Amino acid sequence: MSDLARPGLTACIITFNEADRIEACLASLDFCDEIVVVDSGSSDGTAERAAALGARVLTRAFDGYRRQKDFAVQQAAHDWVLCLDADERVTPELRAAILAARAAGFAAAGYRFARCTEYFGAFLRHGNAYPDRVLRLFDRRRGGWRGEREIHEHVSVDGPVERLAGDLEHRAYRSLADQLRRLERYAQLMAEHDQARGRRARLLNLVVNPGWRFVRGFVLRAGFLDGWRGLIYAWVEANYVRQKFIKLWLLNRGQRIA
Repeated sequence: MSDLARPGLTACIITFNEADRIEACLASLDFCDEIVVVDSGSSDGTAERAAALGARVLTRAFDGYRRQKDFAVQQAAHDWVLCLDADERVTPELRAAILAARAAGFAAAGYRFARCTEYFGAFLRHGNAYPDRVLRLFDRRRGGWRGEREIHEHVSVDGPVERLAGDLEHRAYRSLADQLRRLERYAQLMAEHDQARGRRARLLNLVVNPGWRFVRGFVLRAGFLDGWRGLIYAWVEANYVRQKFIKLWLLNRGQRIA
C-alpha cells in the first residue's frame, strides 16, 4: 500500500505528573503520524516535556479516566487511534505487528495485544497479570471508550477484532507504596460506581471474592511461576478486591468511606 493510501494513525495519551515516564512512552510511538497528549494540570513539567518531544498537548480538567481518554480520541487528526497510558511502551515486536496491520489497510475494526507488567525489576509472565490482552488500536468511527464506568474503562468496537503479536510494556508502579495508594483509590472509585448502580455487597463477597482472586491468579493461572513477585502481586490484588467490597458494604449502609 502506498504512503498516500496508508491509513493515518494518531497516538492518544492522557497524563498527570508523568515527567519521568513520558519520554520513553513517546519514543516508543515515533512511528505514529501524530501524538496527542491530554494533560490534566501536571505540576512537574509533563506537558512541557511532551510538547518539546513533538506531541500536540492539550489541557483538560480531569473528570474521569473514560471521559479523558474519549476526549483525547476525539481530538485526533486521524480516525485510526492507538491509546496508551504514560506508563506504557510499545515494544519493537508490537510495533512491527502494528505497522504490518497498517500496511494491509487495517482489515479489522480493532486490534488487541498482550500487556506485560513490570514488577520489582522483572516482567510478570503468568497469573492475572499476563497476557492481560487490551484493545487499544481501533477505528474511532466504529467504537471507542464507551459506557459509563470511569474506572477500569475499556474500548469496544462494532466489527471484527484481531490479535497482534508483541507486548505492550506496562511500567505501572514506582514502588509498593505507589501501588497500594493507587489500588486504594481504584477500590473507592469502583465501590462508588457499584453503589450508584444499586449493587449490594454481601458477607460472602468480603470473604470469598478476595480468596478466589488469589487462587485464580497464583494457582490456576500459574502466578507462582513468577516467584516471589508473583506471590506479592497476587496477594496485593486480593487485598484490592477485599477493600472494594468493604467499601461497598459500608456505602450500602450509609457510612462514609473517605
